[in-house]
Amino acid sequence: MKRRDMLAGLAATSAGALLIRPSRAQAPWPSRPITMVVPFPPGGQADLAARPIAQALEKLLKAAVVVDNRGGAGGALGNAAVARAEPDGHTLLMTLSSLAVLPESSRLFARAPSYEVSQLAPVARVLADPTLLAVPAASPWKTLKDFVDDAKARPGTIPYGSSGSYGTLHVAMEMFAASAGLKLLHVPYRGAGPALTDLLSGQIQALASAPGVLKPHVDSGALRVLANWGAARVPSFPDLPTFKELGYADVEFYIWAGLFTPRNLPEPVAARIREAMRTAMADPEVRQIFEKAGSPPAYQDTPEFTRFVEADSARLIEATRKIGKVE
Repeated sequence: MKRRDMLAGLAATSAGALLIRPSRAQAPWPSRPITMVVPFPPGGQADLAARPIAQALEKLLKAAVVVDNRGGAGGALGNAAVARAEPDGHTLLMTLSSLAVLPESSRLFARAPSYEVSQLAPVARVLADPTLLAVPAASPWKTLKDFVDDAKARPGTIPYGSSGSYGTLHVAMEMFAASAGLKLLHVPYRGAGPALTDLLSGQIQALASAPGVLKPHVDSGALRVLANWGAARVPSFPDLPTFKELGYADVEFYIWAGLFTPRNLPEPVAARIREAMRTAMADPEVRQIFEKAGSPPAYQDTPEFTRFVEADSARLIEATRKIGKVE
């Protein structure tokens, strides 16, 4: 073989090696179990959304998907953990609408936020429900007016629970309290699950939560719901009036649950997660679980969900600033 031909062959071989090297270097995904962080204890809206989705993703991705309830700081601890996680597709986040509120609340108190929303990438919205105001069935309040009148007569004495300071449930209640001119006693918990447990036992007297979380306890006769934070009535509670119907025009709040990843995932991995979520949310078994729980699916694919998060975050940040510093 002539020297010139041999050099040309070596060059072609080297070029071919360069072309295939990235695909050889890219590890297969998933290469280990996937962790889906829920930044709240079991029993709340994020947990309700996560578990059917995790089961569906296991089948679709052929890998274990482990739900990790990592509560604390109203959801900030779990959100921050995923924001800092390696962007390799093995750590996911199922979180709530408080995602944007928590960094803003830190700034209200001149504290450095533990994460920023910009560190996370929206993948898909799963649920989007208005919150409902629930009280023990044994309480004396049959209507919202009963509750408001009593709260005004005894300022600062009616305890209500939340998923943590400036968490989803706290903002909803403070929005209502500000509109009604009430002073309530805030009792923060690590998540909606523990707060619900204490509502059922009578340790607290009110709680804002999602329809799917409350419905079993309303159906059993343990709880009573007084009003709905949405713009329209909830199909699973058709007789429950909205705050707007009852004269509180500026009281509107939704508790959505959506899947996020750390920013800067490799594009092929991000595309696979997005497609798996699209398939999971179309699965009749998954949809039936949500429907039966009283929280119908509210799926949005990545582009639509990204726009939704931006708009909703701006609205909630403004509401948080209006509420100001509260304990």
